Amino acid sequence: MKNRLAVLARAFGALKAGLSLVGLAAVCGAALLAWQYDFSVPAFRQAAGEMLFPPAVEVAGPIQGSEAATPLEREQRAVTDYIAKRYRVSDTAVAGFVAAAYRAGAEYNVDPGLILAVMAVESRYNPVAESSVGAKGLMQVMPKFHLDKLAAHGGEPALLEPEVNILVGTRILREYQRRLGDTEAALQMYAGSLDEPTAQYAAKVFAEKARLDELRRLARKQRSA
Repeated sequence: MKNRLAVLARAFGALKAGLSLVGLAAVCGAALLAWQYDFSVPAFRQAAGEMLFPPAVEVAGPIQGSEAATPLEREQRAVTDYIAKRYRVSDTAVAGFVAAAYRAGAEYNVDPGLILAVMAVESRYNPVAESSVGAKGLMQVMPKFHLDKLAAHGGEPALLEPEVNILVGTRILREYQRRLGDTEAALQMYAGSLDEPTAQYAAKVFAEKARLDELRRLARKQRSA
């Protein structure tokens, strides 16, 4: 029995010594790697698989200077600033209205300045405006007369969505232009006053469009200088 215990003791001692040597070797190896390894941020990221230091995500923010924008963006920004100040509407909201007007104008071949001028006269850029006769939104579209145009957008409730309202209103205006062959008459028909002899509605729209056109002209002149 004593001999067996002595053998076990010697075996345990040998095992303990062996483990100590393994641990020492591991420590020495780690020290050697640390001495040779470059712990700079790029190298460490690569070795760590970006787990500890994930790469920064680049997010495009608002353009801070006119020189950083495209010519069209500079023109739209000038128009946005004018409308926001004149009608006391949020810059962010107006920027969306202006961009939508330019898109609708391109789609239906209507001057965006005319679209924006109609909005100014009809609602003063209030997207939830509603008249006593049921006209709705920025361009005061009468839903009961244009249900066919609204069907693809979800029906009458969609008129309070600025993008839809501008798109449908522009389509109506373009149809009137084609039917009558004259923008003044188209505007009078849009307002439901085609027979009004002085064309006061059209005159108001043209006056606002003239202000916007001058602003756009100056913006174009600045961008080409």
